[in-house]
Amino acid sequence: MKHVSFSGRLVMVGFGSIGQGVLPLILRHIDMPSDKITIVTAEERGHDVADEYKIRFEKIALTRDNYRQVLQPMLGKGDYLLNLSVDVSSVALIELAQELGAMYLDTCIEPWAGGYTDPGKTPSQRSNYALRDSARTLIEKYKGGPTAVLTHGANPGLVSHFVKDAMLQIARDTGVTATVPKDRTGWGALAKELGVKVIHIAERDTQVSNTPKARDEFVNTWSIDGFVGEGCQPAELGWGSHEKQLPEDGRRHDFGCDAAIYLLRPGASTKVRTWTPLEGPFHGFLITHNEAISIADYYSVTQGDKVAYRPTVHYAYHPCDDAVLSVHEVAGKNWDMQSRKRLMMDEITSGMDELGVLLMGHKKGAYWYGSRLTIEQARKLAPHNNATSLQVTVAVLAGLVWAMENPNRGLIEADELDHARIMDVCRPYLGEMAGEYSDWTPLQDRENLFPEDIDRDDPWQFKNFRVV
Repeated sequence: MKHVSFSGRLVMVGFGSIGQGVLPLILRHIDMPSDKITIVTAEERGHDVADEYKIRFEKIALTRDNYRQVLQPMLGKGDYLLNLSVDVSSVALIELAQELGAMYLDTCIEPWAGGYTDPGKTPSQRSNYALRDSARTLIEKYKGGPTAVLTHGANPGLVSHFVKDAMLQIARDTGVTATVPKDRTGWGALAKELGVKVIHIAERDTQVSNTPKARDEFVNTWSIDGFVGEGCQPAELGWGSHEKQLPEDGRRHDFGCDAAIYLLRPGASTKVRTWTPLEGPFHGFLITHNEAISIADYYSVTQGDKVAYRPTVHYAYHPCDDAVLSVHEVAGKNWDMQSRKRLMMDEITSGMDELGVLLMGHKKGAYWYGSRLTIEQARKLAPHNNATSLQVTVAVLAGLVWAMENPNRGLIEADELDHARIMDVCRPYLGEMAGEYSDWTPLQDRENLFPEDIDRDDPWQFKNFRVV
């Protein structure tokens, strides 16, 4: 199915696992000539994939000094800048696209190289909260301009649409009469009425390969540089109105929307208790992601100057087992990355990515809703993808389609898009879409061996989820 026709040029910045995986989807579902697509990337990796589809490939590392000179001749009014890079400032590319009249999409708000770990910046300044705020300052400036979709991969991105579907299902199952809300006010009111206190992006990747991780090697099923970069940022979470006290190492920001906090420790060394239907209870990394902030902000209900309702929102991620070992090794080297990197793709022998949202605190306790995509399914559905990458690449495709159908919406976040349209595009590539209720809480089987500092009066307090 061709979802949309596009007559402009498309420039893809970055061509790692996500770029290589989304290219065949773009050619399959967007009616446009392949000779109007250009890839600009800092690495030779993926050149063979570009050649397979006869796509122009330019090996150029974009920097503060050259990005305008490189990209301006390639872009104009009605074109599209697809940013799938690392170490290239998203804000710089957004502004350039707006000036040139081109649409834009990225999967996260990236700083220039070194921005995630700059010792000259405070943890607050290095946070995703700060990066999101820097992009949102452009909303009014470019209101009504070419559509720029911010942070629309799997997470952030696709999971925001999972949240909306999950809430509508909880409403039906708990007897709450609800039409589909039309705006953030309506969605916030529905979340408050349902009593959703906590939202986890709960993900368990079980993909394994026939090549075990070696010493001094980082192995993962998606961007290694991206994973390590965000893992070295402070752990961040949207901070709910039901929370009784700030963690001892928790801090608020002194700017922006105030919907989130950060911890004085990296996300890759912070663990939380969570649950998915197939895995059951497990410990996941509280890696910072834009959706933890944007979802908490989007569903906030205010009365005057006070927040009457806001859910606590954060990522709870168990990557593939080799990636867990890789994180353990890099942490032991004080976050100095290994000399070798390996992205698992063809060598994967089995496993799936169970990616969903876990909504807790409502009348039925906990509800997980999301995608169960196996490696076998992913390979049948699209070339150059594994289960993890396909959940990202199809969301990128859906964001492109939506923007091409709505070309003059200015800067817009995932939570503000038409979730039904996005899901229409994505659903054929997500494997089994499943929803399951559970009586699990983070207090399950606690204090069997040792006393713990927990809150038994309210299981949904963050202190109960955190692993200490």
